[in-house]
Amino acid sequence: MELKISIARKALRNASGQTRVVLHDVVFSLRQGEICALLGPSGCGKTTLLRIISGLDSDFEGRVLLPSPHKIGMVFQEPRLLPWRSVAENLRLVGASSENDLADIAAALHLSKHLDHFPGELSLGLARRVAIARAFAVKPDLLLLDEPFVSLDAALAACLGRELLALVLKRKATTLIVTHDVDEAISLAGRVIILSAAPGRLIADLTIETPRGALTAARAAKMKDAILSAMANPSS
Repeated sequence: MELKISIARKALRNASGQTRVVLHDVVFSLRQGEICALLGPSGCGKTTLLRIISGLDSDFEGRVLLPSPHKIGMVFQEPRLLPWRSVAENLRLVGASSENDLADIAAALHLSKHLDHFPGELSLGLARRVAIARAFAVKPDLLLLDEPFVSLDAALAACLGRELLALVLKRKATTLIVTHDVDEAISLAGRVIILSAAPGRLIADLTIETPRGALTAARAAKMKDAILSAMANPSS
């Protein structure tokens, strides 16, 4: 599923009535099945951009083009699970996947032994796994993830990232993932889009041309240098 984004301006009004521009001239598109990471400093509008794409925020100048019909799976910074429902019930409530498909998703994210547990019984890592599973349960054409591994230790984040990537590649969902971690972006995505400090504007659109399985440490380091350089020199 192709996604086309053209945001001329997104502004917010604070309690005192002052207007603050959050996004300005952000234009890009994603091809069917493409995995793209979105990087940028805190406050540059990355989460706002995801909310606009998902349809949660329609108060902006511009347009977002998605084919019809389409299904969007979204993973927020917080798991946002229903605490009075078990893991299995949280997954079933989205109402799209069969029981066999839900079982496959749970197995892929190592949740099979936790389906009868309630969110309050889960570690943060497990809760984040459930949130990702729930996003896949709707059989999304477009998957939006807002820092899905935030607050996890590096080893756990890397492990969960591999599990997420395996599901994305298997199900061929067009994917946009917000992250602050450059290494994470390189390991997950085939393309990296960078926003400037607020108001966020697109300052770099980089393709990781080496196939993911063939990405050497030297090539990854070179890509990281290019990303960090673009972030440090937004006007170049």
